[in-house]
Amino acid sequence: MKEYLSSTYFIDIGHPRVASMAKEAIGDATTQRDKVIKLFYAVRDGIKYNPWVEAYKIETNITSHIIEYGQGYCVQKALVLIALARHTGVPARLGLADIINHLSDGALLKAMGTNVFTCHGYAEIYLDGHWIKATPAFNIEMCEKKSFPPVEFDGRRDAVFPSTDKKGRRYVEYVTFHGVFADLPFEFIMDKWEEVYPGLKGVIEKKE
Repeated sequence: MKEYLSSTYFIDIGHPRVASMAKEAIGDATTQRDKVIKLFYAVRDGIKYNPWVEAYKIETNITSHIIEYGQGYCVQKALVLIALARHTGVPARLGLADIINHLSDGALLKAMGTNVFTCHGYAEIYLDGHWIKATPAFNIEMCEKKSFPPVEFDGRRDAVFPSTDKKGRRYVEYVTFHGVFADLPFEFIMDKWEEVYPGLKGVIEKKE
């Protein structure tokens, strides 16, 4: 488990911002499960989901930078949760998967040209002898605005996007798993984005 407890270039668990966020989120929780539950919600709702952040630069994907900025897309938010868990002494790693969001719409869908989200990122956290998936991507305000079912985490079962929403409509479909990683595979993600979204980088740069 050493590699899943260690500080890395992107997951800088020794940074004061990571320590401060972990301490504030955990509060008076004492068990590993209760601590991780509090960390999950601190990331889900405390770091706002923003798919337009500049993720093409290496430095903007470092955990301490993401915490300072207060916003991030799915992979960045997963990195924050992983860093907080590791800082607390709980093994954690990054999972990547291609998903289809059947309810995706608006400017992002137009810019991507597809409803396939390649290299969607989530955390995997080791509790009670097994790995649990935790997806902190969509904050509660966004879920309420778009009528998406929020992902809830109890520290016992996988917390991933459901296949249907509250109205029974198709929501998220997991189509391809790319594996798990001890650190952010930056070049791998960038190559996949260039392959699937060849024009997205230019759109994001214009929004800066």
